[in-house]
Amino acid sequence: MSKIYQVTGIGLNEKSLQLQETIFHNANGYIGVRGTLEEGVPADFDTMRGMYINGFYDIAPMKQAEKLCNLVEDKESMLNVADTQTIEVSFDGQKFSMADDADCRYVRTLDMEKGITRREVDWSNKEGKQLHFNITRMASFEERSLFTIDYCFQSIDFSGTVEIHSRHLGLVRNYFNPNDPRLAGESHNHLKKEDVHICESGACLVSSTIESHLKVASAVANIVTVNQKRQPSEVVTYDETAHAMDVSYRFDIRPGDEVRIIKYSIFTDSIREEDCRNVADEKLSKVVGQGIASYYKKQQEYLKEFWNNSSMEIVGDGDLNESLCFNMYQLLQSAGYDGYSSIAAKGLSGEGYEGHYFWDTEMFMVPYFAMTNPAIARKLLEYRYKTLGKAKENAALLGHKKGALYPWRTITGRECSGYYPSGTAQYHIDGDIAYAVILYYKTSGDWEFIKEMGLKILLETNRLWLDVGNYYKDRFVINCVTGPDEYTCIVNNNYYTNASAKYSMQWCLKFIQRLAEEKDAYQQFVKENDLTEEEIQAMKEAEEKMYLPYDETLGINPQDDSFLQKPIWDLEHTPQEEFPLLLHYHPLHLYRYQVCKQADTVLAHYLFPDYQDKETEENSFRYYEKITTHDSSLSTCVFSIMASRLGLKDKAYYYFGDSAKMDLLNTHKNSKDGIHAANMGGSYMAIVNGFAGLRAEEETLFLAPSIPEKWQGYHFRVRYHGSLLEICVNKETCSVELLEGEAVSLCIYGQEYTMDAGSRKAELSYQEN
Repeated sequence: MSKIYQVTGIGLNEKSLQLQETIFHNANGYIGVRGTLEEGVPADFDTMRGMYINGFYDIAPMKQAEKLCNLVEDKESMLNVADTQTIEVSFDGQKFSMADDADCRYVRTLDMEKGITRREVDWSNKEGKQLHFNITRMASFEERSLFTIDYCFQSIDFSGTVEIHSRHLGLVRNYFNPNDPRLAGESHNHLKKEDVHICESGACLVSSTIESHLKVASAVANIVTVNQKRQPSEVVTYDETAHAMDVSYRFDIRPGDEVRIIKYSIFTDSIREEDCRNVADEKLSKVVGQGIASYYKKQQEYLKEFWNNSSMEIVGDGDLNESLCFNMYQLLQSAGYDGYSSIAAKGLSGEGYEGHYFWDTEMFMVPYFAMTNPAIARKLLEYRYKTLGKAKENAALLGHKKGALYPWRTITGRECSGYYPSGTAQYHIDGDIAYAVILYYKTSGDWEFIKEMGLKILLETNRLWLDVGNYYKDRFVINCVTGPDEYTCIVNNNYYTNASAKYSMQWCLKFIQRLAEEKDAYQQFVKENDLTEEEIQAMKEAEEKMYLPYDETLGINPQDDSFLQKPIWDLEHTPQEEFPLLLHYHPLHLYRYQVCKQADTVLAHYLFPDYQDKETEENSFRYYEKITTHDSSLSTCVFSIMASRLGLKDKAYYYFGDSAKMDLLNTHKNSKDGIHAANMGGSYMAIVNGFAGLRAEEETLFLAPSIPEKWQGYHFRVRYHGSLLEICVNKETCSVELLEGEAVSLCIYGQEYTMDAGSRKAELSYQEN
């Protein structure tokens, strides 16, 4: 199956270009580069020209109207760290610009097997002379600090003088939009000049952040050839005020001549490197010495292994396959890999939500990596472990005597949410992170991770639950919190929150019991964490007596204690131009109605199926689907999964719909600000956990596949306890094959199987739910 996405066009269109800046961005989990044009765009175009480092930030003010105790008054923002993209080429004085040739034809390609983007342009200058451009970009998975531009052009019938300027800007600003709450509302100067260093390989500019006092180094080298013969640079200039470098070349070409500019950019930062400038210099020398061909080869090898683990195909639906490949590749590009970072809501593709990490990572992206590339899932959870201390500080700021409360949105672990009703009050983030820890353990069997990090996360978050909750009428209740639905805030006993707390406590107790079998390790854990028997018993009692709201009249789990008391919002007669509601109605107005931005109780039913019966799940599903707007991109995939579980095949396919194509089709009209990373994970889950009915438990992998009427079949690969499995489903059979690894216990349609070296494949007849 081809893993190539292409767009063709004629001329330069502002709206198309805005979307393409996101779709054709390059990233590798450390650096991200927007797919902007090397030559730039007309001054009146709205463009987000950005180069980012995952986890690199500065601090910006976030003024509160009233100075109440411990409200957040500043925030961390992911920075645009430099601009090494600019390459300007002139032909007899006329700059190459797609805006100057309305008839120029272009093809933009994302090759997900080679790990590159390519832009090909047929362009004519004002004299009608033609040139062909072929520009390839790569963010290397082999050397994460490396971004390359392989800029080639050939004269078709042009003869004359070529002038090239390769620019390197060390002081840049972030994009802002005061009319969109999902973007920074004002522009701040975050960087100042620190150092410049010209070495044999190229030049390195070092900048530092104004408030966070971090350093970033960007080192650049240019290799220019004409017909494979290297050209010397004519002028190298440094503008001290702008902290900018310009390397220029000038020569003559004739028809048939081929010019190639290879621009190597290295990025390093002081979060990860003590001396980021010297490290950048050393890495630049290394990559230039090895050459770009070497890194192209290693990029392809890395992705071959990635696709071997992540293979997925829908038989007979090429457009959907294209979207699914795109989504999985974007998740890989977005994922922090070193424990210093996680996955921002927009990955590294743009500045929507300012590069913050939310619950999205643990609930919609860790599941994908846990099932395909568990080493990445572990690193994402390691980031949460490293920020556990700050989560404890955050809990103390909110008045809690014990425990850890992870911030709703953050980069380093500090709370960056200025509006606490739909931000800090979402205490369920503690349950979300705990869920991801447990899921990773179930799929990987990595007990060492639980002992080293996972159990500490669960213990501190459960201490928070014990502190925030209390007993009322012999039930453990949790008041004044907000669930996943941000149209309903500051409520008592949000069903999702209470269920996630119960689940976390249940597994924390289970892990403690298992650790107790390792006497020395248990004693050390007890000592390091001041764990007492009284605390264990308190957790056990709270788990057993956790209040989970239930309405006998409707036979549903109410979203919270007061939800059913409110009038129902008339979604049917709400004009389409008033969606999303959050941009058109005051929050308090929304809070007074039964209207949901996204799956809340329905999500709890998917995650915690043992806490209610199937009849309650179906009643609740049908109730909440009538009042859910799906204004959040995280919603329809959850409804699809639950519809699959309930045997509602048509609804499952309806809610799956175009969710997998959200960014390629720009269905939410805001993909220009960056990808919807969590939705990408959610569309994967809708297939694997929804249609295929996959559920990982400690010792057994469960499957109950169904197939949408419009599909001929589907197959995908997953990792379970280190073994690689391939699941194939069509309208006649369902098969599971052990491709590599140790024995695996399966349960398919309720029948138990053991896959091992002697029995590597199980095949049985397809069954309707």
